[in-house]
Amino acid sequence: MDQLFNRKYIIQGLFVLLAILLLGNLFYIQIGTDKYFINANSNALRKSYIFPARGVILDRNNNILAQNQPTYDLIVTPKLVKPFDTLSLCEIIGIDMPTFREKLRKATVKSRYQASIFQKLLSVETYAALQEKLANYEGFEVQKRTIRYYPDSIASHFLGYMREVTQGDLDKYNGYYRSGDYIGKTGIEKEYEVNLRGTKGVTHILYNVKNVAQGKYADGKLDSMAISGDQLTSTIDIGIQKLGEELLANKVGSIVAIEPATGEVLAFVSSPGYDPNKLVGNNFSKNYSEIWANPYQAFVVRPIQGGYSPGSAFKPLDALIALSEGVVDPNSTIFCPGYYVAGNRKFKCEHIDGNTNLRWALSRSCNTYFYSIFAKMMTKNGNSRIKQQAAYEAWQNKVRKFGIGDTLGIDFPGEKAYKLFRKKDYDKKHGKYWSNSTIMSVAIGQGEINTTPLQMANIMAIIANRGYYLKPHIVKGIGNNKYIDPKYKQKHYVDIDAKLFEPVIAGMQDAVNTSTGTATESRLRNIIMAGKTGTVQNSRGKNHSVFIGFAPRDNPKIAIAVIVENGGYGGSYAAPIASYITEKYLTDSLTGRLINGATIQKYKDANLLPILKVTKPVNKITDSLNKNTKKENNKIAINTFNKEIDKPKKNATTK
Repeated sequence: MDQLFNRKYIIQGLFVLLAILLLGNLFYIQIGTDKYFINANSNALRKSYIFPARGVILDRNNNILAQNQPTYDLIVTPKLVKPFDTLSLCEIIGIDMPTFREKLRKATVKSRYQASIFQKLLSVETYAALQEKLANYEGFEVQKRTIRYYPDSIASHFLGYMREVTQGDLDKYNGYYRSGDYIGKTGIEKEYEVNLRGTKGVTHILYNVKNVAQGKYADGKLDSMAISGDQLTSTIDIGIQKLGEELLANKVGSIVAIEPATGEVLAFVSSPGYDPNKLVGNNFSKNYSEIWANPYQAFVVRPIQGGYSPGSAFKPLDALIALSEGVVDPNSTIFCPGYYVAGNRKFKCEHIDGNTNLRWALSRSCNTYFYSIFAKMMTKNGNSRIKQQAAYEAWQNKVRKFGIGDTLGIDFPGEKAYKLFRKKDYDKKHGKYWSNSTIMSVAIGQGEINTTPLQMANIMAIIANRGYYLKPHIVKGIGNNKYIDPKYKQKHYVDIDAKLFEPVIAGMQDAVNTSTGTATESRLRNIIMAGKTGTVQNSRGKNHSVFIGFAPRDNPKIAIAVIVENGGYGGSYAAPIASYITEKYLTDSLTGRLINGATIQKYKDANLLPILKVTKPVNKITDSLNKNTKKENNKIAINTFNKEIDKPKKNATTK
């Protein structure tokens, strides 16, 4: 009996304990925490995001390249919309009634209860007009954000543009962005997106069952402030960037300038370009289509994507390798009769130079000399094909140390490597039966060797530094602390003795500063510039004009590469353009050229745009389903041209 009595009280005690636990948990849910309240009323607790100001982009001297201007998005919550004067709203924001209905339909399909963007990127003027009547438009509100503004309308390829996020962007950044947000798509805006974008702020607003705002939830304890993006100080000099774009107006080409001691990119010019402000705001799609339709491919970032044979601009590099291998010394002479014979092939030189040493060969750009030293390097260990092919493999490995055949690793999206054949590539092309006479064109920077303007400028930085370079980069510092990735402070050596650079530099100095040199048009007052011209033949018209160089000769401050497509001889356009950029950077002044007395206006005004080949009209097709209209035929012609200019270039002799 006692045992049964004890069991009764034990069971009652357990029920009492369980009741206490349940009541305690209920008290905690209702009083101790609001977690469950929020989950149960998520439709009544809404987050309002505050967009941060995007980081300003400056040039190296703190001039503004990219800043922000206010814009506004009109937001709608379909459930809250009541009948109103829709025509009035349409007139203010500049849309018609069918567009209004379609936008409201899409917002409703997305969510009747959640706010979404109805009309984006309203101007300050539109916002002011809208604000006066906004109370009449129930269910609509305005959200403030900023968009880019580029004060000088320059450096479009360098800066890049922003665009609405795609699904891929949403997935990549793990929920930071929402549909309708903007993100850097190209250029520095893309490369440094995470630094520039800042951090969104958020405000939690509580609504009652009638969807009337009750104020901040929990007195704003869950809210956060927006944090502006980092300021970026770029390496660009706005003065020579603007000058470079003026000099390449109505031309296809590129200018890249580098500070040799740091690897900082001073100028990054790609032509044709466009006004970066055209890719901001509601006219983005229209303007983008117009720029895309440019048959000279205005969206190609030529400094890092343009593939060009270096031509004679390659000769200083070839000379350095020959000196390092001991197959020639500065005083060795080679007789130039105006051509070079290799096997049963005859390679032309532009002039008869007679007995030629290294310094004269560089200043005069003697092809025969460089064919000869290349052959010496290939046959250094013997004349058999096997030994020549092994010698070539060793040679191309040395060339690669100068940054050819691979990307340089610049902090910029889309850099291309282009080609430098290895032995296995020639084996695939020619079989096992090839020798130096088969590939002789690479001796003067043609054939199976392509570079970008950035790579050419970097080669000049290496020679200016007497044997090393720092990775080219476009950002001088991030934020107030001016942080820069340590990898851009590391020196990369090409493993050639510094003393061997002096005779090469002497030859490049003579190319600019003697009457017999090929680059006399780049001569400057009171500044000794060293340089090398290139005149690169191509299969699509007039030669490309090329110049690479640096200045001053001692303690160089600028290394530069200029390419003007279809510009003729290297001394005609590329050399004088390079000299103006160099003079502006070093002296902040501009004078006429010493040799021909030409003014800068001559080069600014020159129109060297290649004449477009219009394809023959497509023959009429009787089948009405396959007929091409005149508009379609024009599209075919442009597409054909675009395919043509994308083909690998077939080059021949250079100067």
